[in-house]
Amino acid sequence: MDRRRSPRRVVAADEPLSRARLRTGGQLLVLDASTWGALAESTERLLPGRYLDVHVISVQGRVLVRSRVARAFVWRLQADAVHYRAALAFDRAVDVRADGYAVPTAALPTPREQGTPYPHRPQPGDIEFAEPASG
Repeated sequence: MDRRRSPRRVVAADEPLSRARLRTGGQLLVLDASTWGALAESTERLLPGRYLDVHVISVQGRVLVRSRVARAFVWRLQADAVHYRAALAFDRAVDVRADGYAVPTAALPTPREQGTPYPHRPQPGDIEFAEPASG
């Protein structure tokens, strides 16, 4: 049974929404988002029940939204860092629609050379090599 308040969507890596910042300065990588929350990855220790102020760049511009960490878990371990994934529940609705739409690169026309190049005509002073007549 799906109990979400609104449908979520995957956030592309090149969208401004994919990068969020905690008010304390920590970075968040937003993986998917909905109007009332987001799934984010960070090296910041995010504990369930903790309240955060998150700067999100949405269609409305930069928005500071109060969020509660609904769930959090260790996602990846590295020699020098621990990466966490956390489900953030926003206190208010945020417009997380994609700005515009993506145009696939295959649909764009490929650039072509304009016209045909002129044949090379020798200029005065050029040295011409002629093949000896066979005979």
